[in-house]
Amino acid sequence: MFIQEAARETPVLGEYEVVVLGGGPAGIAAAAAAGRAGRSTILVERYGFLGGAGTAAGLANFCGLHAKVHGEHRQVVHGICDEILDRLQRLGGLAAPHELFGGRILAQAYDIPAYKIAADELLLACEVKLLFHAFAVGVKKAREIDALVVETKSGRGAIAGQVFVDCSGDGDLAAWSGAAFEVGDGRGNMLYPSTMYRIGGVDAARAGNAWETIAQKMEAAEAQGRRFPRKKPIVRPQPNPSEWRANLTQIRNPDGSAVSGVDAEQLSFGEVEGRRQVRDTFEFIRSSTPGFERAYIADIAPQIGIRETRRIRGEYMLSEDDVLDCADFADAIGVNGWPVEEHVAGSVEFRFQRKPRGFNQLPYRMLVPVGSGNLLVAGRCASMTHGGQSAARVSGACFAMGQAAGTAAHLALKSSVPPGKLDVRALQKALEADSAYLGTVA
Repeated sequence: MFIQEAARETPVLGEYEVVVLGGGPAGIAAAAAAGRAGRSTILVERYGFLGGAGTAAGLANFCGLHAKVHGEHRQVVHGICDEILDRLQRLGGLAAPHELFGGRILAQAYDIPAYKIAADELLLACEVKLLFHAFAVGVKKAREIDALVVETKSGRGAIAGQVFVDCSGDGDLAAWSGAAFEVGDGRGNMLYPSTMYRIGGVDAARAGNAWETIAQKMEAAEAQGRRFPRKKPIVRPQPNPSEWRANLTQIRNPDGSAVSGVDAEQLSFGEVEGRRQVRDTFEFIRSSTPGFERAYIADIAPQIGIRETRRIRGEYMLSEDDVLDCADFADAIGVNGWPVEEHVAGSVEFRFQRKPRGFNQLPYRMLVPVGSGNLLVAGRCASMTHGGQSAARVSGACFAMGQAAGTAAHLALKSSVPPGKLDVRALQKALEADSAYLGTVA
């Protein structure tokens, strides 16, 4: 059943050289790079703040900024990412990196409100136009993309541009423009999402290393018949040690499949189911863990954390073997040091790098959709296989991809060529001049 809508004229809200959709780490870095290069740039974001999954999904933790390089932990994502870290540090919202899984990897917790402020300040300093509360709904395309169509509280509008960068996470802009994409592992399985939450009122001294004991208590309870959403929970303190983040839910449909981030009915079910799991797991933690007796749920993320939906098919698809074998690429634009982290039914499977260097390079071609025209993609919707995306979807690689995409947009305009025809060596030189690390020196 359908209804007929009257034809209408859609007003153009503005014309920009670079239009970026999505304000996660990829979008932040893309817009900052383009804006700083002097390009008129707009970043379109559905929420009223930046950070993507790091804020809207309550992640509160940077993954993939570091790699274990020949046995030594090193920060391997630099450039615009460093500026975010510096601003978080000045705001008192950044913790020191902490070890996970017996020291095999590092992650770094941050304060979510501080991240929102740091991202605002950075993009304003780069003279980027921010359009919040704008939900992208389509594109106007002739030979190339002419405009992004959005719905806002002010009504429907179009944003005209010369180069478009899809950092939406779901590959919305690319899919609407006709780009080919894949979903899941080819057998209908996507990475399972989670509802993140934060626990306040923790007595940190009594809690001690509860991130270890909570996992042990859950295993013991399961042996007695208790059921939890997934194995391998992550419950860790934030920069303020009285507040902890909890990553231990897993959101599945009644048939056991992963809730889809591009299906409104499944998302609606998933939000309710996620909060049910939050209450259940929190009550177990509070009742069983010293230091949590007077704890409370300080916050439940505004949305469930989606790990995988569409992956755009680009000129190269980063694979799981590329990650595990620490692959090199002649067109490298950054690196990924995170292992494969596959969220499967009831658990999380980690597969670590098979070589001591500890990171793989990211090729520019994974940002260039097949037949791309004036479009680039960056972030978790970039061109990766299911296994490759299970690693390089995290914030570190997204910062690297985003900076490369924004810089490429600037250079493509400067050279009057499509982004896919760009001189990659010129892009690499520009990225290195802007302090990005391309993995050429280990």
